[in-house]
Amino acid sequence: MKKSTSGLLIGSALVVGLSGCASSATQTSGQASASSDRSWYQHPAVCGLAGSVIGGSIAYATSGNSDEDENTAIGAVAGAAIGGLLCADRTPKPVAPQCPSYGEVPAGVAVDAQGCPLDSDGDGVPDYRDQCPGTPAGVAVDARGCPLDSDGDGVPDYRDQCPDTPAGVAVNALGCPESLVLRDVNFEFDSAQLTSNAQQVLNGIAERLAHNTDVRVSIEGHTDSRGSAQYNQNLSQRRAESVAAYLAQRGVATNRMRAIGYGEERPVASNDTDAGRAQNRRVELDEWK
Repeated sequence: MKKSTSGLLIGSALVVGLSGCASSATQTSGQASASSDRSWYQHPAVCGLAGSVIGGSIAYATSGNSDEDENTAIGAVAGAAIGGLLCADRTPKPVAPQCPSYGEVPAGVAVDAQGCPLDSDGDGVPDYRDQCPGTPAGVAVDARGCPLDSDGDGVPDYRDQCPDTPAGVAVNALGCPESLVLRDVNFEFDSAQLTSNAQQVLNGIAERLAHNTDVRVSIEGHTDSRGSAQYNQNLSQRRAESVAAYLAQRGVATNRMRAIGYGEERPVASNDTDAGRAQNRRVELDEWK
């Protein structure tokens, strides 16, 4: 009876002590300085040792005469685990910020439910700093929130049909210094049927034109000089209309386009060679003023 009582008293005292460990670990920052001199017993080694004594004491006190050493050892292991849990650091972990790093936000700036500055066009630049609000979704922007203009011609990349214009060259609303020859926009032989490769090229054209809602375009068909002039005129017209129809399917409004066939009237190279005739068989895109 004496052994049981003394063991329980030891265990109870240590439990109380360890409870102090746990509570001191969760004190506020204002109380931290007051408890700094007691932080030694929050160390994991001290807590584990104390816990093992608790478990061993209780096991010893409650065991019979048989297998006392085994019961005490089991209790010590369990007590060590308990001690570690009691003295575990319960200090709240800092919460990662939910807003991008905007720096110091000026007073009076409108914020959302998370306290983040509003970014109406979702370009990563908050409204109070965005010099180009209303940028279409997915368009790359600079630090001012304005669409990138790699060649500096005044026409942003996402609308520029000629994105590599040399510096200082005047361009039209399409971002081109002159009419744009639609390279690789080819047709089936003696037909206005677009090839699959031509459709891929026109997909990129259509995407930019869809963003150029204030620009109208002229789609102009041309041929070489083989065949009759009337036949070439009809063929060039059908090919221009085929391009316009495909662009319309990709979202370009029909009232923003006109299709014109010039036949063999406007060659850009000699019709006496295969290479020259190939250059003359073309479709051009120009601003329709």
